[in-house]
Amino acid sequence: MRASSLSFRRLAASALALLAASSAGSAFAQPMAPSSAPACPATPAALLPAFAAWSNATTLESATDRPGLAMTKIAPGEAEALTLHPMAEVHYALPPQKPAAPGTFGGMVALHVTTAGTYRVALSSAAWVDLVSAGAALPTTAHGHGPDCSGIRKIIDFALQPGDHVVQIVGNATSTITVLVVPQG
Repeated sequence: MRASSLSFRRLAASALALLAASSAGSAFAQPMAPSSAPACPATPAALLPAFAAWSNATTLESATDRPGLAMTKIAPGEAEALTLHPMAEVHYALPPQKPAAPGTFGGMVALHVTTAGTYRVALSSAAWVDLVSAGAALPTTAHGHGPDCSGIRKIIDFALQPGDHVVQIVGNATSTITVLVVPQG
């Protein structure tokens, strides 16, 4: 009887293991639940006055090298829908602080500010941004997400002095991105 009891226990343990494995397998085969992002209305959410220009972006081709920056100037308070280039074609003013994934896009634009302060760079996607001034990448002072349903995916803050700067867009998933630089106020 002892041998049959041992065989029964092994059979029961095997059956439980098989049942657990098939349950786990079916759980992993289920489609993932949708993200908790809010369902957005057909009309984008109202923006703070500083970001009002977001919905009036004009189209601008980004630069692929330093000489091209002369043709790609953006001004604070003006939104631009930038056309980007395959990463292999872009020769940045300063090597990006974060490497780009293969098959992504990037570019540069010149930015001139006349007043010292914190400036916010708003982007329509999760691309990496370096802000270059006097040959060095500036540290960010804050970063976060844009308002839900606004089209602004992320906002990065930089402390800028008056003068010329370069906004470097790195590793964007698509060949376009909307950018808006505004003084924090």
